[in-house]
Parts: sequence; C-alpha cells; structure tokens
Amino acid sequence: MKLVLFDCDGTLVDSAALIHETMRRTFVQFGKREPLVEETKSIIGLTLDIAIARMQGKPHVDDEAVQMMAYYKSLFATVRSDMNFREPLFDGIRDVIETLGARDDLLLGAVTGKSRRGLDLVLDTHDFRKVFVVGRTADDCPSKPHPAMVTECCDEMGVRPADTLVIGDAIYDMQMAKAAGATAIGVSWGYASVAQLRDAGADVIVDHPRALLNHIL
Repeated sequence: MKLVLFDCDGTLVDSAALIHETMRRTFVQFGKREPLVEETKSIIGLTLDIAIARMQGKPHVDDEAVQMMAYYKSLFATVRSDMNFREPLFDGIRDVIETLGARDDLLLGAVTGKSRRGLDLVLDTHDFRKVFVVGRTADDCPSKPHPAMVTECCDEMGVRPADTLVIGDAIYDMQMAKAAGATAIGVSWGYASVAQLRDAGADVIVDHPRALLNHIL
C-alpha cells in the first residue's frame, strides 16, 4: 500500500489569483505597500501567519501579523465569491485523481497550508472528498516544511514514510517530504521554478499531471 499526499494550492488548484487579491486587500487595509504577485506566490504553502510575517521581512510572527491573518480569513470568502477568483483545477488533474482513486493499492490525502475550511471547500467544489481519505492543514500542524503533516497522515493510515509520496509545487513541500523520509515529487505547473524544486530536494520533477502516473503506479 502506498500513500500519496498532494499539496493543494499550486498543485491541485490554481489559487494564486485568489490568494494574491485577498493578500493585496489585507495589506492595503493595514496601510502596507501592495505586494507584488511574485511576492505572494513565494509564500504560498506556508501557514498564513508565517507567510504574512515573511512577506514583510519579519523574522517571527508578531501581533500585527496575527491581526492581518484574522482579517485575511474574514475576507477570503468574499473574494472567493467573485467569479474572477475561483480555484480551478489545473488541466489534467481531475483525470489523474480519478485514476489514482480507483486503485485499491493507493491511499490519497492532502497536506496543505490552507485552513481546514479552505481544504474542505476545495474538496467539495471539485467532488474529491470521497477520494481523499486523510489530510492535514494549517489548523492541524506546524507550518511546512515541518514534517508533521506527512508523518501524522502516515500514522493515521498505517503507512511508512518510505512508502509515501508527497506531490507539490513549492520548495516547502519538497523540504517537508525529505524531512519526513518520504519521496518528494515536484510539479512544474505551480509557483516555484524547476531549479528551486531541485535545490529543495525533489527526487523527481514532472511537467504535466499525467506524468505523475509514471512515478506512482
């Protein structure tokens, strides 16, 4: 039995526009300089309070970062309700998930910097809840690249990290996978470059969702 753990933002769904617009409005509300899209993309995958602090060059989460996180969360659903800021699946992802979900020798899960509510919304929107049997979010574990999201999923499913694959688009996903003792598979359609993924420890990098099947099945 293998456990296959997917990151969400930048791996399953293209949520950069939604995250950036919510972040932009948050920074404006607090009198900050509007962040560049590239700055927002660089922190996708981190737990929100850490991400906000890092975007401002702060070494640690402070009270202001916590306040900004709360405002971001209060605003997220409003921004998402705008049709221009939905979280679409990347092309080819649905076919891959349906193929993997039909296997008896695989267990699928999600490890994400989203909140539990955010992950549930994605799973429900795309009808993936019946396929993803385990998951850890920012509400459950320390931020990536801490290995807890992976190791807790392994413990819950009774699968060794050595039999687990972590699939993600961010350097934090690769670092988390290696810290947990799992295989790290990087995807090039997300928000980090191939070079960044390779430097972060990716065991393999794929350029299209369909190519994932060659490394899983």
